[in-house]
Amino acid sequence: MSSATLYVVATPIGNLGDLSPRAQEVLRSVAAVCAEDTRHTRPLLAHFGINKPLLALHDHNEDSIAGRIVARLLGGESLALVSDAGTPLVSDPGFRLVRAARAAGVKVSPVPGACAAIAALSVAGLPSDRFLFEGFLPAKSGARRERLQRLASETATLVFYESSHRIAESLADMAAVFGGERPAVIARELTKLFETVLDGSLQDLLARVDADDNQRKGEFVVMVQGVGDDEAARLAEGRRLYARLNEHLPPSAAAKLAAELSGAPRKALYGQGGSD
Repeated sequence: MSSATLYVVATPIGNLGDLSPRAQEVLRSVAAVCAEDTRHTRPLLAHFGINKPLLALHDHNEDSIAGRIVARLLGGESLALVSDAGTPLVSDPGFRLVRAARAAGVKVSPVPGACAAIAALSVAGLPSDRFLFEGFLPAKSGARRERLQRLASETATLVFYESSHRIAESLADMAAVFGGERPAVIARELTKLFETVLDGSLQDLLARVDADDNQRKGEFVVMVQGVGDDEAARLAEGRRLYARLNEHLPPSAAAKLAAELSGAPRKALYGQGGSD
């Protein structure tokens, strides 16, 4: 087994002061740094006076380059893996490299630090004893709503990443599927100059985002409270009814009737148990 280590290093999500002393020490000690975007990582390292060779490792080349990186590790070179911001592998590249390194018997060691999802949860005021991280939702509304429908009866707090050009559309789809009254929190530009954390119902948050151009800029973490036991029971009954009714009625009519009988949101039933 190689004595080298692949260090998985968390980097700041905005405030450069969040790069830990240990992370700086590790980045200075390794032979090279595997970076999601070398153009982004080079200025970060330069800010701390760190001058190391950079290897581009991203979604489009990870499969082809992972073997070569593992070969370097097996040859005795310790390397670091970083993403553009936050903790690598959390909606970022690196999974295939870490898996290949572990399979080859290479030590893989975390250097913890910033993670947007965890940072957002810590200030949201939503239940955080159980949460489900969903990362980025599909870009197209149909696929996005289908994913949300599968999550409508989830009791854990739901955590999503979203971009500036889709935040309003995603909130609208969440309100339609989960119900506009569902409590939620939007954390925007965490640790940066224009950081905001907004809370309220999904319908209220959608209205605030629509009304303020600034609230549609930056990087977002959207957190939605899970359903309570009563609502989960209504959804379960609604879906049971929908599955039976959909055998005899068009999907929209089956969803409407199942919602009326169960008290569950119609949008959370539509498409469940049958084809549209």
